[in-house]
Amino acid sequence: MIRRLAHLCLHTDQLDRLIEFYRDSLGLSVKFRFVAADGAVFGAYVSAGDSTFVEFFDRRLAARQWGGGAEPAPLTEGSRYGHFCLEVAGLAEFRLALLARGVEVGELREGLDGSWQAWLSDPDGNRIELMEYTPRSAQLAAGSDGTVRSAT
Repeated sequence: MIRRLAHLCLHTDQLDRLIEFYRDSLGLSVKFRFVAADGAVFGAYVSAGDSTFVEFFDRRLAARQWGGGAEPAPLTEGSRYGHFCLEVAGLAEFRLALLARGVEVGELREGLDGSWQAWLSDPDGNRIELMEYTPRSAQLAAGSDGTVRSAT
């Protein structure tokens, strides 16, 4: 069952500047950062109230983290959207219901943030993440700005 919009993901070439704007100008708190095995910060989660977030990824570092191979396409106006995420209760059962309806949806896997996720696309190709929080989910952990999740 879909509970709410969990987060919106945006890609950037100016991760530090974007975090600074949302934190210092808009007054939102950084919940946690994504850190690669080499120590490079390649993303951040910024709290937008309750359990809703805006997620940012440096396009080059994220591609390197997840094996994007070649240099990713340059960002242009309107190309920064990555995906949106819906928080789901009972993700395994919801996924099976979607499959029964003929919806193509990926396997369940645990994300770097400790949450369960599955991926699909709408008819226009827009990526949609389905997420179920767990007791290990960084989104629900106490604390803010400075909580770092290491990537392997």
